[in-house]
Amino acid sequence: MLSFPLPARVFSARVVLTLLMAWTAASLCVWLRTPLPWMIGPLLATAVASMLGGPTASWTPLRNTGQWVIGCALGLYFTPQVVTLLAGLWWAIALNIVWALALGLAFGAWLYRVHHGPGPFQVKGLSRITTYFAAPIGAASEMTLMAERHGAQTDLVASAHSLRVLLVTLVIPFGFQWAGLHGLDATLPGARVVQWPGLALLAVLTGMGCWAMLKLERTNPWFIGALVVSLLLTAFGFTLSALPQWMTNAAQLVIGISLGVRFTSGFVHMAPRWLGSVALATVGMIALCAGFAWSLAQFTSQHWATLLLGTSPGGIAEMAITAKVLQLGVPVVTAFHVTRLAAVLLLAEPMYRWIYEKRLAAQTEIPPAE
Repeated sequence: MLSFPLPARVFSARVVLTLLMAWTAASLCVWLRTPLPWMIGPLLATAVASMLGGPTASWTPLRNTGQWVIGCALGLYFTPQVVTLLAGLWWAIALNIVWALALGLAFGAWLYRVHHGPGPFQVKGLSRITTYFAAPIGAASEMTLMAERHGAQTDLVASAHSLRVLLVTLVIPFGFQWAGLHGLDATLPGARVVQWPGLALLAVLTGMGCWAMLKLERTNPWFIGALVVSLLLTAFGFTLSALPQWMTNAAQLVIGISLGVRFTSGFVHMAPRWLGSVALATVGMIALCAGFAWSLAQFTSQHWATLLLGTSPGGIAEMAITAKVLQLGVPVVTAFHVTRLAAVLLLAEPMYRWIYEKRLAAQTEIPPAE
């Protein structure tokens, strides 16, 4: 985030330079055959340049457009047959919500235990509310806003979510490529041919969905709005157009940039023990989610790799893109993450009040005089 206003031409120059750097990094990753080259290349290049103090910048309209495109592309997978399949997985989706909430509570409790109180890992002034809102799996931006409303240390909350999403976005795709886990799902989008008149109509309709979500002040309006409209059209058998590959590649690139610029030059100097604990816990959560996904796979027709993407502690857009590029059950992964996101947003604050505020009130209650 810029700390002082800059002339439009300077900001535009930063955006252009960042885009050129991101495109170069993506092209290099394509040549190296890395997983998700159009997102991971820009993400890594922008993150490194930002931490070194480079003049990087993410332009919000581009990021929003990227989310719009990805939401629209994912909705094309929800054919009537896929919707029927997902209806049969309702119990697994519900279990994933419970799993995510429990994992977030355990993560927050562990951070508090490690960094609160005297000792070599103490983070000065760390509060229970900070560790609580740093831990929920999903809704990173919204958790930071909630933490601010409750008086938490928002820098620690934001850094925990950013680092968690970064690590999951890197570890799982590279791990899957190393293990040869890709192309395991035969699900194809409902529309597979680009029809320019249909694409124009799809853009208008999904744009209306984004506008509606903005007016309703919903989270991730550009992604969710486009996804809902595209999903409903496909589920009811309306096939308008596929999206050109260059368009989804460009969307991944700007989303990668928007993640990378979060890692400012001050990030590496901020509570290194805190960041180390978040990194360690993230790797541990990936391992736990792998075990949970394997267990779910024993009772479903889904491959455990698909279920790992659906249950992983990553971001909704990043994991859905991973599923799309690696052909690993896009509708299942998207459904798992969308329902989890909704549950976290609805329940995070009520759970805090019920678990912690009630407990603190009981601890400070003055006993009646004898």
